[in-house]
Amino acid sequence: MTGEARIDKWLWAARIFKTRTIASDACKNGRVMVNGVGVKPSRMVKVNDVIAVRKPPVTYSFRILKTIEQRVGAKLLPEIYENVTTPDQYELLEMTRISGFVNRQRGTGRPTKKDRRQIDAFIVPSMENGADSFFEDWDGDDNEE
Repeated sequence: MTGEARIDKWLWAARIFKTRTIASDACKNGRVMVNGVGVKPSRMVKVNDVIAVRKPPVTYSFRILKTIEQRVGAKLLPEIYENVTTPDQYELLEMTRISGFVNRQRGTGRPTKKDRRQIDAFIVPSMENGADSFFEDWDGDDNEE
C-alpha cells in the first residue's frame, strides 16, 4: 500500500463506480470533488481526504481511510472509506423515490417497459382500492325509494 492513489482508480477500487472509465468520466465532467475542489482523473488522493461524488439527485461524501488501486471485495469496504454523507442528502433521495416522478426529458419518446411498470405500480393500486370501496356499498339498484 502506498500513501497515495489516483482518484479514478480509487473510486473504481472502492466500488463507488462500476468501471474505471465511468469514474474517469465523472472526474472529467466535474462530478467528483476532493476537499471541495474539482479534480482530474489523474489527481492523487491520500488518507483523510474527503471525496464528494455527485450522482443526481444526491451528492455522496466519503473520507478515505486507506488508499488502494486494486479492487477489493464488498466486505472490506468499511476499512477503505467512511461514508460521511449528510442525512439531508438521504432525505432528498427518499423524497425523489416516493414522489413517483419519472425523470425523463420532454419529447424523449415513449416510456420504457420499466417506466410503464413503475407508473402502473404507483397509479393502479390506489385506483383499485378506491374503486373497490365504492362498489362494495353499491348494490346496483338506484331506485330504492
